[in-house]
Amino acid sequence: MAIDQTEAPSPTYTPPGALPAEPPVDLPPDSVRYRVKRRMLGDAMHTEQLEHERLGKPTALAVFASDNLSSSAYATEEILHILVPAVGLAAFSLVVPITVAMLVVLGFLILSYRETIKEYPSAGGAYVVTRDNFGPRVAQVAGAALLTDYVLTVAVSTAAGTAALVSAIDALEPYRVPISLFFIALVAYGNLRGVRESGRIFAVPTYFFIVNMFLLLGVGITKFIAGDLPVVGKHLDGMTEFGHGESGLGTGVFYGAVLFTVLHAFASGGAAVTGVEAISNGVPAFKKPEWRNARQTLVMMGAGLGVMFLGLSFLASKIQVAPYENGTPTVIAQVGEKVYGSGPLGDILFYSLQVGTLLILVLAANTGFADFPRLASFQAGDKFLPSQLTKRGHRLVYSNGIIALAAAAAVLVVVTGAEVTRLIPLYAVGVFLSFTLSQAGMVKHHLRVREPGWQRSVVIQGVGCALSALVLVVIASTKFTEGAWFILVMLPVLVLVFLRVRKQYDDEAKTLEIGVPEATTAPILSRHVVLVFIDKLDLAAARAVQYARTLTPDELRAVHFVLDPLHAEELSTSWAELGLSRVALDLVEVPDRRLTRAAVEVVARDLSDGDTEVSVLLPDRKYRGFWHRILHDQTAEAIERDVSQLPHANVTTVPFHFDMQGQPEAGFESGRDLMRLGAAGKAAKAKSGSSPAKSDGSSAPETSPDGITRIADVVWRRRVTIEGRVTTLRVQPAKGSHSLECVIEDGTGAMSVVFSGRRRIGGIETGTRLRAHGTAAIHKGRLAIFNPIYTLL
Repeated sequence: MAIDQTEAPSPTYTPPGALPAEPPVDLPPDSVRYRVKRRMLGDAMHTEQLEHERLGKPTALAVFASDNLSSSAYATEEILHILVPAVGLAAFSLVVPITVAMLVVLGFLILSYRETIKEYPSAGGAYVVTRDNFGPRVAQVAGAALLTDYVLTVAVSTAAGTAALVSAIDALEPYRVPISLFFIALVAYGNLRGVRESGRIFAVPTYFFIVNMFLLLGVGITKFIAGDLPVVGKHLDGMTEFGHGESGLGTGVFYGAVLFTVLHAFASGGAAVTGVEAISNGVPAFKKPEWRNARQTLVMMGAGLGVMFLGLSFLASKIQVAPYENGTPTVIAQVGEKVYGSGPLGDILFYSLQVGTLLILVLAANTGFADFPRLASFQAGDKFLPSQLTKRGHRLVYSNGIIALAAAAAVLVVVTGAEVTRLIPLYAVGVFLSFTLSQAGMVKHHLRVREPGWQRSVVIQGVGCALSALVLVVIASTKFTEGAWFILVMLPVLVLVFLRVRKQYDDEAKTLEIGVPEATTAPILSRHVVLVFIDKLDLAAARAVQYARTLTPDELRAVHFVLDPLHAEELSTSWAELGLSRVALDLVEVPDRRLTRAAVEVVARDLSDGDTEVSVLLPDRKYRGFWHRILHDQTAEAIERDVSQLPHANVTTVPFHFDMQGQPEAGFESGRDLMRLGAAGKAAKAKSGSSPAKSDGSSAPETSPDGITRIADVVWRRRVTIEGRVTTLRVQPAKGSHSLECVIEDGTGAMSVVFSGRRRIGGIETGTRLRAHGTAAIHKGRLAIFNPIYTLL
């Protein structure tokens, strides 16, 4: 590229300063929507801060394990919901064995996901494992299963939290749905504020619940050993009706209907192990070494759940409390009431337990909010979901995924009336399907890689896969009529939708990739015509004409479509009176008033020779509010849509903002003019004495103690060292060679660093912190350093 140093400026020439960090012209104010978002969520976070948003093990346990740990509060109750009506008091002798059976499944899942985390530390869990071992199409089955499970996690957790609240305050029973919706919004808000913010919000309630649970188990088991544990053992008003299956239980438990009942109860208890996969889906959120910290957190989660689930089932079997028909008071509330007894201390401990249960259940929804957006971003990155789900938002979180999850969970809560028992049958199908696919994928992975100790891994993953598949079959069959059919229908539908989205993206990519080199190097058409479509002669039209002149076309015409002859005559007269003869005004007859069709015909006539490029400019009036916009038609949008379909026809809107009325210069000055005015103002400010002058007329650069010069203080022809973030990279083509241009900002200004003859330099990318040393020269009217000595920071 030609470097603008061949002729030194004259001694009286004052070179422009570096491009300031803030534009020299006033930017429009932030929108009301953005100001509200910033007030609610805090200032926007820079991408480079993502590394500092990692979680330590204590916080990660609260963020990722709250769903799994909280299930101990209702899993026992769901088992009893099935057993008590079927076998009566015999239910209390079966609840602990069923719990132990489910903990065996949990143990294999923990062992399995420990290996998954080590082999796939980049996150994605079941989705990535299935994709890498069975291909992207099969992976969509795992993705659909997990996404539905995360939606249900949010719905079940908030509904169960509401039930805990209603158990303590009966008067809130009619407001279960609004309360659940409020909890969904609250947890979504916490997640929109960012990972670390949500971790701080959720850490204290999680540990508060754990402390309360261990206190409950400690006091309850102590009373049981001492023989002081009370026993209910009978039906109370509002409870689920007791069945009469206790007689003959010893000989019939494995036969007929009783076997089905046990399997049904086991399926309901499957809700206890949901959330096991959450940590494997969020490995990158951990502090380094990510995989090791994630594995240790997974073990802590499994151990905590096992103790609390088994302990609560044990106390419920000894106290013999049954669930209530409407879900409140909950089993855990009844156990707490009997264990702690009456009296001031007992009441304090009981309400403490209820508060802890409420908080953990509501905040367990955070597991869904932590993993749903991340998993959706993986699928969107593979082009199976809309690409908007890959974008990090204001606070470095996947905001679109969070909002989508909150909306889906809210719909479920409304449809089911926030009743946990109606949601549970939908719950475990998806998660056990993902467990099965993940472990099957890990078996294939070990058989393919055959790393040291692979035989042991195959046994663990194989047994875990078989157990998960067995539980999946039991859940699907026993809960099919209770609502599991809906999930079994929805999963293939979702997979078909994912595949259709991928096909759409593939088709678009093929269309856009064909002939790229030919299109970029195609000969330029010999003639360029610019047409400005105007309705009347006003500031918006004048601004469009002024912009059209900057395009220096071969032919420039203003076009007015005649719908009202009198108005057209007035426009023509005004055009002549204002002396606009340099721009021709075409009056085009539209007898059938098909304005859009007439516009297409006008452009098509200019294109008919096959050697003309046509640009159509449409004055675009920007209004401040919705009320202003509905007062005007959308004809310009229709013209843009139809005209742009013609080959070599290009449509551009030229905005005119009504909130700038009273500032007519804003409608006529181009951006270049305003930048020049701003630069001149800055130069004048510099001359006014902001820096001491040198004898050669330049100001002395101010440097920090470590020799770094602020970009705002850089002076032409002085050797300086600058330091800042690379905000823009540009490969500039030139005759015979290229150059790499980097724009560096340090908070006081910005300037270019130019590497001649280079296209790329390892380590230099947007966001890199760079220190550059060299002489300040002029490049494209701005200060720049050519071929500097540089250091990557």
